[in-house]
Amino acid sequence: MFITADDLKSSIYEYQVEQITEGDEDITLRACNAAIDEVGSYLCSRYDIDTIFATTDDERNDLLVSLTVSVATFRLVELCNIDIIFEQSRQRYDRAVAYLKLLASGDADMPDLPKLETDTDENPHCGSRRKFHHDW
Repeated sequence: MFITADDLKSSIYEYQVEQITEGDEDITLRACNAAIDEVGSYLCSRYDIDTIFATTDDERNDLLVSLTVSVATFRLVELCNIDIIFEQSRQRYDRAVAYLKLLASGDADMPDLPKLETDTDENPHCGSRRKFHHDW
């Protein structure tokens, strides 16, 4: 898995995760999976997300791990705001999403990430010509 509960320690204390989830590791796993899906939805038009999210440990892009952890933490904090500043978590989430939107639009780039390969023959351009008027 691209991120795990151990990765969340950089954003939220372990006792806070324990209190929010009431010891249910499945909730943490679902938050991590939802975060991966959300981050992937921003990156899928330009990057090979299957390859990116298949990486583990030191192979992972540190910035992308941090962004994904911010999204996963917010998913947990939404459930219950226990001894954590909700606004701080929300701000981290908003910054992560704003940066992911820049990546998706092409205004920012992560050179380490594998680009999505597309065949130009498979995606022909569709459209029409300018309207033509006859003056008779």
